[in-house]
Amino acid sequence: QVQLVESGGGLVQPGGSLRLSCVASGRPFNYYAWGWFRQAPGMQREVVATISRRGMLTDYTDSVKGRFTISRASALNTVYLQMNSLKPEETAVYYCAAAETYSGERTYDQEYQYTDWGQGTQVTVSS
Repeated sequence: QVQLVESGGGLVQPGGSLRLSCVASGRPFNYYAWGWFRQAPGMQREVVATISRRGMLTDYTDSVKGRFTISRASALNTVYLQMNSLKPEETAVYYCAAAETYSGERTYDQEYQYTDWGQGTQVTVSS
């Protein structure tokens, strides 16, 4: 089991930016592919961005393409989500998740494929 701790959430004005961080511990970082999910009040949790084990592949939900960037720093055991041009409807709790895999370079976009989750960090986009 890998432990995940997110940080970087907060209050930002529409059009602003935030960078979320997720620090992993307890298992080798390179055993995992990674994902960022979000859950708005009253809504189901949805995938936002995913990245493969070695970072060679990334994928994004359509609504964030061109504005969000997922990346990883294996030396720091950290996954990032850079979010630009934020919109009020993107107010949500953002979760980092880890998918243990030995399948080479691929991304995962389904919740059930992820074995470990962080506690979440609140992002509020409001003027």
